[in-house]
Amino acid sequence: MNTLKAGDKAPNFEALDNAGNRIKLSDYSGKKLVLFFYPKASTPGCTTEACNLRDNYQTFLAKGYDVLGVSADSAKRQQNFIDKKELPFPLLADEDKKVINAFGVWGEKKFMGRVYDGIHRITFIIDENGIIEEVITKVKTKEHAAQILGE
Repeated sequence: MNTLKAGDKAPNFEALDNAGNRIKLSDYSGKKLVLFFYPKASTPGCTTEACNLRDNYQTFLAKGYDVLGVSADSAKRQQNFIDKKELPFPLLADEDKKVINAFGVWGEKKFMGRVYDGIHRITFIIDENGIIEEVITKVKTKEHAAQILGE
């Protein structure tokens, strides 16, 4: 896993979201972007994280941030996640892992003594010019918005 760091230019990405819209990094030019990668839609930790971001979404908007989630789930699964949890932000359906690999969040994981490859829960804060301001690698799912906003 070769994770990007603060000061790096964010990889230019393009992928389809839950609704089939083509989303690119350049769509967020002039705005700050919270780009959060999560292992799997509708699982407990990912649900906690997404709902924490949802509950603080108006604060993000007020501070000039857009929010975008990414996992390797299908568009249908992403849309179900959005519908079930009333998420106000889009989720990329990165099934071919192009965005996941561009940001270096795919790699070896360990869970209950098992080793496997998967998506690491990492969030990138990207500034208005496409430069990574911060990388959060130790995401606290219940307090993620506070981690991002520095509260």
